[in-house]
Amino acid sequence: MSTRTPPRFVTRTMATTFTTVVLILAAVLVVVTLIVRANVRASVISHLTTQQGMLRKLEERSRSEMQAQAGLLAESPTVKAAMDTYQAESRLSGTADRRQLLDTVGRELDQLAQRIQPDIVAIVDPAGTVVAAAGRRRGDWPRTVTRVADAAANEFIVLPQGVFRVATAPLAVQQSVVIGYLQLAAALDADYAQQLTALSGAGTIITARGGVIASTLPVGATRALTQSVLTTLPEADEVTLNDEEYAIRLLLRQGDLFVYTLDSIDASAASILRDTVRALLLIALASLAVAWLASRWLARSVARPIDRLSISLTALTSSREFDTPVPRGGSSLEVDTLTDTFNRLMATVSAAEADTRSAYVGAIRALALALDARDPYTAGHSERVSAISVAVGQQLGLGEDDLDTLRLGALLHDIGKIGLADDILRKPGALTDEEYEAIKQHPVTGARILRTVPFLAPHLPIVELHHERPDGKGYPHGLLADEIPLLARIVHVVDAFDAITSARAYRPGRSGAEALQELWRFAGTQFDAQMVQALATASPTLRADDNRYDTAAARAARKSALVAFTRP
Repeated sequence: MSTRTPPRFVTRTMATTFTTVVLILAAVLVVVTLIVRANVRASVISHLTTQQGMLRKLEERSRSEMQAQAGLLAESPTVKAAMDTYQAESRLSGTADRRQLLDTVGRELDQLAQRIQPDIVAIVDPAGTVVAAAGRRRGDWPRTVTRVADAAANEFIVLPQGVFRVATAPLAVQQSVVIGYLQLAAALDADYAQQLTALSGAGTIITARGGVIASTLPVGATRALTQSVLTTLPEADEVTLNDEEYAIRLLLRQGDLFVYTLDSIDASAASILRDTVRALLLIALASLAVAWLASRWLARSVARPIDRLSISLTALTSSREFDTPVPRGGSSLEVDTLTDTFNRLMATVSAAEADTRSAYVGAIRALALALDARDPYTAGHSERVSAISVAVGQQLGLGEDDLDTLRLGALLHDIGKIGLADDILRKPGALTDEEYEAIKQHPVTGARILRTVPFLAPHLPIVELHHERPDGKGYPHGLLADEIPLLARIVHVVDAFDAITSARAYRPGRSGAEALQELWRFAGTQFDAQMVQALATASPTLRADDNRYDTAAARAARKSALVAFTRP
């Protein structure tokens, strides 16, 4: 029976088709975007320059009209009469009469303010003292004005309360005798900025004293106008504020007062780019549809097998069940070859991993047996601790993975004793303080030995912490209660149980019931009460059939330890 040869691998053709279409469309989009943006920038700058000229002419006209209005108001006969009377009689009158004269000037000025509704209209005597002020912002006007004669030349005044455009006209009587000055002031504030924006269609900012006085820009752009940015604006044609590019033109400048108009290049380009991108997307969809029709048969023969292979490989690597081969798709020679190669590779890796693990475990098991063989009284100790620990773990309902970790960790729990001298390890009598301190180092030594083997990492807590106690008096770290890992607590109890029941040179082994009674006596302090209970339940040899050791004292100790364990 002949075997059908799968078709050749053709993904490269399909990818090339779509990639070419996408690259062409992307290049067109980039070029169109750059062209549109350049045209919009030029248009915005040209429009802003035109608006700058128009606004300057309007400003010159406004200044002329304001100066003319100030001159007209200065010709008011009632204002002149009130000011002339004040000038003539204030030196000869008392304080009360002088106050009355000032009130008279103020009333006349209020009548003027009611007709024209200015921000500020004020009367100043020749010495520069403000005699009276009226208008919406009369409280912002200073009490004295320096260099009044030059006020007509100083069209703008920067005060702590704001910036004002000022027109000054003399109050003259009898052959041009100047008895004072009338000042008409308009604030350059948010309302003024809004007026400029309404005329130009562009944003407006007014700055003075190194800060922003008023702005019609968005809040984010206004916040970006830091002092360092403001210092660069007078010479700038463009500025970036809050990641948005603006064209900028200087409208007014006097001293540290600056008035700018700004128009967002990004905002102007956005609508045009949006329409352009929409048209390009329609073209892109049409192009991709044609490419899809041209490559559909390729996708059916190649994409689906690759998807199936990818899903199979993902599931395999997630489950790490490398013994199950990935099935061949039979639709592409290259895909089937890749599948076969992967299966062979995984089989080789699994075999090598199994061999390595087996070699490690065998070597370490032999090392543990060799350690037990050094002392005839502890022969088989590690194997017994491992077997009983697993029985306790099963009683506690541990999963298979935890039981496997417990089995090998318990077998290796005393591996650190390999570094102890025989005269300490096999000493028949009591240990000295120095010898006991050496013994206490074997958990750390064991963990250090095993840490060089990566797959033994889960067993390290058992080896290093199996001598920790619930009351914190264990070693090497003095951990408390639940700080000690569960598996280490199991091995701690089983290790003590086997030590009590095993014979030593200086004492015979004790029975299981005696050992259990001893464990219950110190449950909750030296031993974990839950682990002691699980040990008693798990081992058939520890049933209370030996009534000599199931005394009232033992039962009381067991009950006390369990109560302490379950107390919240």
